[in-house]
Amino acid sequence: MGRQIRVPGAVLVALLLAAATGCSDPAAPDGGDPKASAPAGSPSIAAPKSPKSPDAPDSPGGDAKPAGGDVLPGMVTTAVARTQLAALQVAPVGTMAGYSRDKFTHWAQQGNKCDTREVVLKRDGTGVTQDAECKAVSGNWKSLYDGVAVTDAGKMDIDHMVPLAEGWRSGAAGWDSARRKAFANDLTHPQLLAVTAASNRSKGDQSPDLWQPPDKASWCQYGRAWTTVKSTYGLTVTEPEKKMLTTMLDTCAS
Repeated sequence: MGRQIRVPGAVLVALLLAAATGCSDPAAPDGGDPKASAPAGSPSIAAPKSPKSPDAPDSPGGDAKPAGGDVLPGMVTTAVARTQLAALQVAPVGTMAGYSRDKFTHWAQQGNKCDTREVVLKRDGTGVTQDAECKAVSGNWKSLYDGVAVTDAGKMDIDHMVPLAEGWRSGAAGWDSARRKAFANDLTHPQLLAVTAASNRSKGDQSPDLWQPPDKASWCQYGRAWTTVKSTYGLTVTEPEKKMLTTMLDTCAS
């Protein structure tokens, strides 16, 4: 037998541990500590940033947006109406000499077999259905002047906010036929609206100092609309008319 070499126990343990460390595989990537840092050179993953809030849109100026609840197109705020009213020329009531409704061509054709009346009925109502000739056959309307709800188009009139005769007395007598036609069929400014036949005929061709809508809740809109139409067309007002328009504008909340 050869000579046996005895190795101390402590030295043998040390040698075995060293050998095991040298041949072991590195830990798998998904087996490490989830909090460990990424290896050098690998991209870091940052937490997503909160999206930047968009800037709030600019609020329109106080005079640039009609007050809520208006039922007519082209309405202005109370402040603008007051400015318009102050700028209107005050003059005595004009003459009716030479006046005729026929000098204000209406209702004009607006396309697709629709005339101005049918366009306004459609615009001012809800659930309005029309036949092949554009005539309103059903719908729902609420009359601004008296607050009456109507379901029969035949009971609705299309009112000229500033009546044709009133326009004549306050300046339209000097217009040409094209301007009178535009005035009588104006769908852009607050000149036309669907109201009950009863309220329209009660009003007739009277100015605000002589007739006011029975539903006072409409006075703010009525005063602003009348003033805007007169301002748009350069028509005059009388002193009593201007005073009542001021009273109507005073009923506005702002």
